[in-house]
Amino acid sequence: MNIAVAGTGYVGLVAGVCFAEKGHKVICVDTDKEKVELMKSGISPIYEADLEELMIKNYEEGRLDYTTDYVAAYKNADVIFIGVGTPELPDGSANLSYIATVARQIAESVEQDCLVVVKSTVPVGTNDKVEQFIKDFLIHDVKIEVTSNPEFLAQGSAVRDTLKASRIIIGTESKEAEDKLLEIYEPFGLPIVSVSRRSAEMIKYASNNFLALKISYMNDIANLCELVGADIEEVAKGMSFDTRIGSSFLNAGIGYGGSCFPKDTKALKYLAKQYCYDLKTVGAAVEVNRDQKTKLFKKANKRLITFQGLKVAVLGLSFKPGTDDLREAPSLDNIALLLEQGANIYAYDPVAMSNFKKRYPDEIIYTHTPEEALEGADVCFIFTEWKEIKEVTPDTYKKYMRTPLVYDGRNIYEPEKMKTAGVEYYSIGR
Repeated sequence: MNIAVAGTGYVGLVAGVCFAEKGHKVICVDTDKEKVELMKSGISPIYEADLEELMIKNYEEGRLDYTTDYVAAYKNADVIFIGVGTPELPDGSANLSYIATVARQIAESVEQDCLVVVKSTVPVGTNDKVEQFIKDFLIHDVKIEVTSNPEFLAQGSAVRDTLKASRIIIGTESKEAEDKLLEIYEPFGLPIVSVSRRSAEMIKYASNNFLALKISYMNDIANLCELVGADIEEVAKGMSFDTRIGSSFLNAGIGYGGSCFPKDTKALKYLAKQYCYDLKTVGAAVEVNRDQKTKLFKKANKRLITFQGLKVAVLGLSFKPGTDDLREAPSLDNIALLLEQGANIYAYDPVAMSNFKKRYPDEIIYTHTPEEALEGADVCFIFTEWKEIKEVTPDTYKKYMRTPLVYDGRNIYEPEKMKTAGVEYYSIGR
């Protein structure tokens, strides 16, 4: 099938590459000429495991291409997937301007009957508006139907999450549209859940918000564990054996970040407010996560009084391992506070430092190894559980730091081993 994909971020590019891998002919559309040329050369604009290998393979085999010419891409496409961003606005609502731009381009370009599939995360009811918007601006006498096909990929494992998804959600309003989507996904050999368009939109928000709730709940319990003398990791282990709860998303830490959970919790809360309904559970998750991000900074600030003139080692900048994404990363909140107090920051991250330099080009020093960051440091903060950071032994902190004082936001180490190594160690919920 001839597929066009609008947008080449995490959603659009990964979807396009995976469709090509399954035998479809795909053209990805982006407005940035330099980015398009970069992708044609086999270089991915995002850091994502296995993505470049599949880009090169499918481009060389003629199933995958990239362009800025949306008219040529859309006019004879059988299906057009929309995978552009929907960032949050100041009031928490989703910014749908990129969706609207693509919808207008589609309306003015298509020359044959076409199925439009929205993969972007959008508020419930948005696809109804997108379909009407396209029809309002159609130039040619063609049939257009809009469907919902939300993504459930995680950054760092996006290719795997697409090719080996736990399920594929499709939301349609006609048997014809449903059959076409089933045909597209037939080569994937994965479970497909077919629902109405609005239910598909809600499934995406409900899923992400549930996971955010789970994370914030465990962080809340972790904070209580510290007060009562329990160990959150032992608590989580005991909970994980209950099949009703499961073992995933039970790790306590300094909060969630990234492109999905922070945005989607606020968007769903905003949507509920439009219907005069207060989503109290989601509101609580947002509040807990906001406070959790700087929990260790506040604890360290009491211990040290001030960070003025101190060398502070920061290990991990991205919001999670496996990605260079900094959106809502706890490192941003904490480094801003540390700089305000006059700290001298030495930061290490195996992937995200180049992105961080765009925000802080001169204010902090970037190192090539964790040891270089730790050399002579008065205090260390761990914000991301990269493999390269987890491999740093407890003795290393004692050996390199002037004062082996470590605040671990990801519970990497066993407290007893750090104590034995002579490290003053603080973590979450233990």
